[in-house]
Amino acid sequence: MSMADEPLYPIAVLIDELKNDDIQLRLNSIRRLSTIARALGEERTRRELIPFLTENNDDDDEVLLAMAEELGVFTPYVGGVEHASALLPPLEAFCSVEETCVRDKAVESLCRIGSQMRESDLVEYFIPLVKRLAAGEWFTARVSACGLFHIAYNSAPEASKTELRSIYSQLCQDDMPMVRRSAATNLGKFAATVEYTHLKADIMSIFDDLTQDDQDSVRLLAVEGCAALGKLLEPQDCVAHILPVIVNFSQILVGWGEERLLGFITLQLFNLLA
Repeated sequence: MSMADEPLYPIAVLIDELKNDDIQLRLNSIRRLSTIARALGEERTRRELIPFLTENNDDDDEVLLAMAEELGVFTPYVGGVEHASALLPPLEAFCSVEETCVRDKAVESLCRIGSQMRESDLVEYFIPLVKRLAAGEWFTARVSACGLFHIAYNSAPEASKTELRSIYSQLCQDDMPMVRRSAATNLGKFAATVEYTHLKADIMSIFDDLTQDDQDSVRLLAVEGCAALGKLLEPQDCVAHILPVIVNFSQILVGWGEERLLGFITLQLFNLLA
């Protein structure tokens, strides 16, 4: 192989290995992505490697999980935070796959990258990504979207903040219980980024709806997060909005004979008033 051909070698090897029937070979290739990226250089990594990973249709969850994890720490290899948006497309694709652990890792990596991105890039690239996922045809995309709002919200212009609060409210009313469960789970993180006026109005309205959901699992997840939510409120607002929900839910659990869950809710109440 001539010296002129050397820069082409790593990406060619990667392509061959990622198409290999041997899953271990594919995994080894993914775990060497940083080495391959260094060999390619930042520009070719952005221009060739990342698009290839985005289009890669590997159907093995273990490979996708490894890829989602690697991309979360890949910012230095694409040229630093000013080029971090280049990493979003493959992770956005992983947010729609069926396997939960892959989606969760993709969301985790997106949060890590988003927390490093410049405000202008968050507005241009990250917020549209969140909106696309939230409007996704597959419920898996909408489930993933719920875990990204707290990263998107702070840097959003005022009009976009209003839209993001509205979209989150819609996710809390989604037809799919899995989406509503994700919205309930992530409500506390989103609430922590919302201005107090909107926390009292919009977020507490969302919370009330979730605690009255027709699915027990959604209601329980909403109540599980009430201590974190309550600590964001002024004491009088906490007593008015959170305390009645906990007391009411405790009475429901007594009726169900759910002593373990009742103990958990009691602990939540203690944490809230501590």
